[in-house]
Amino acid sequence: MIETPQQQQPLAEPPSGPNYTFLIPILMGVTLAIGLWLGTMFIPSSGSGSMITETSNKYNTVLQMIEDNYVDTVDNQLLIESSIQGMIEKLDPHSSYIPAKDLQGVNEQLDGKFGGVGIRFLIHNDTLVATHVLPGSPSMAAGMLPGDRIIKVDDEHIADGEATNEKVMDLLKGKEGTEVIVTVYRKGITKDLSITRGSIGVSSIDAAIMLTPEIGFIKLNSFTFLAGKEFKAAAKELKEKGMKKLIFDLRNNGGGYMSAATDIVDEFLGAGKLIVYTEGRQSERDEYFSSSRGILEETEVVVLINSLSASASEIVAGAIQDNDRGFIMGRRSFGKGLVQDQMELKDGSALRLTISRYYTPTGRCIQKPYGNGVDYENDYFHRIENGELLNEDSVKVDESLKFETPGGRIVYGGGGIYPDVFIPNDTSGASYYLTELYYAGVFNHWAIDYLDKNRERLNDFDAFTRRFNVTPDMFERFINYATTLGIERNNIDIITSRSVIKNRMKAEIARHVWEDNGYYSVYVEDDLDVQSALEHLKKL
Repeated sequence: MIETPQQQQPLAEPPSGPNYTFLIPILMGVTLAIGLWLGTMFIPSSGSGSMITETSNKYNTVLQMIEDNYVDTVDNQLLIESSIQGMIEKLDPHSSYIPAKDLQGVNEQLDGKFGGVGIRFLIHNDTLVATHVLPGSPSMAAGMLPGDRIIKVDDEHIADGEATNEKVMDLLKGKEGTEVIVTVYRKGITKDLSITRGSIGVSSIDAAIMLTPEIGFIKLNSFTFLAGKEFKAAAKELKEKGMKKLIFDLRNNGGGYMSAATDIVDEFLGAGKLIVYTEGRQSERDEYFSSSRGILEETEVVVLINSLSASASEIVAGAIQDNDRGFIMGRRSFGKGLVQDQMELKDGSALRLTISRYYTPTGRCIQKPYGNGVDYENDYFHRIENGELLNEDSVKVDESLKFETPGGRIVYGGGGIYPDVFIPNDTSGASYYLTELYYAGVFNHWAIDYLDKNRERLNDFDAFTRRFNVTPDMFERFINYATTLGIERNNIDIITSRSVIKNRMKAEIARHVWEDNGYYSVYVEDDLDVQSALEHLKKL
């Protein structure tokens, strides 16, 4: 897919407590959206099979009876798809059926690549703006520049105010090697660009930067097929810059391939250390051990997690914790200890079926309870209501699931990875007004307008970080700009969120000019989790 800047917004763990109940409807929408991805971790299938039983004959008989006798015309395919969905829902929360129309997009997320032109865009003032042109992409080769307005793709005009993200992606995505003609408007000049679609990589690394001369920061967004290689390359580059300690950010990372998780853990461990093992009703115990090739064996590490860190993220955190290799900081992780096998069917659909559980090196299964009336889907909101995100004393552990690491640390199974160092969710600066700014994309839209006038003078990132300040006049103009996008002024909330808003304004400009590394270099200055991890590492 072509990633829009609004999709790039970091999904910070939302504030909790009675003063933030206004966020619940918004958060429910977010949770439902990410539910299709959150907690994914599977081993690609080596094949598929089928089983014919008397029960399947009964199923076919019922379908035939409906076809022959039902009062209205029926869509047999819809009935079959719905019945499969119903069967899967009775198993566990993470087994799923993927219709053929959705499978390509799902696989692209995990494979980390797709056929396209290599831009990120935003529909701004009813016009499509190329916010980023990816280095080495077909669009860069064709001469497209950040800030270009795209007014036509092939023969289809998209500057009529009716363009949608989905429509634009359908027009620009396509088979590698095919050509698309894109008409752009730049500083009063219109020109056609002939772009040959290529294989566009979707990096699993959001940021890889140095926070101090010795402390690096890597944020991983998902465990794609290439995540292991991408992580190693990022770590190697930071080591060459002097990194001796690392903050590894797995917050909001919902998982992916188990092999990517084990590859990444392998970089931290010496030879012969157990990383994880799996076991299921039809599958024997399968153990994964570290090799002797880790490039971070001598690097001090803090792993950041939160309630949206799931599956493969929990394998990494669990292995680091159980091997006494580093510290886990943040809040209790999601609690997904199930492994899926994806089996593709002849019609192009796929079944992602839970085949085993995984266990951390000390023997912990961290899957949280499900079934038997457990409100699995709303567990996150229960954590908010219980105050768990703000107070360590509100975190409940099951003493019957207590384990001990070789170094003597007490760790717990059931319901996620519990951090070694609890960091309360940062609610300072949170407000309903700030949430509205995020969801309306105000920071992105404002940055585009700002860079239309100032992009050419922003060419030195170090100078930008030192000298750029959001002045009172600039801040006031931003607030007024937000009103043009439908965000009503709220003076109390504006005072509450002033420092956060100023940080995000600067960070968004940095992202549009210096990509995500620029964004996070500014953003982490106002990130309590990162700053807490930074202070912890400075003491080591």
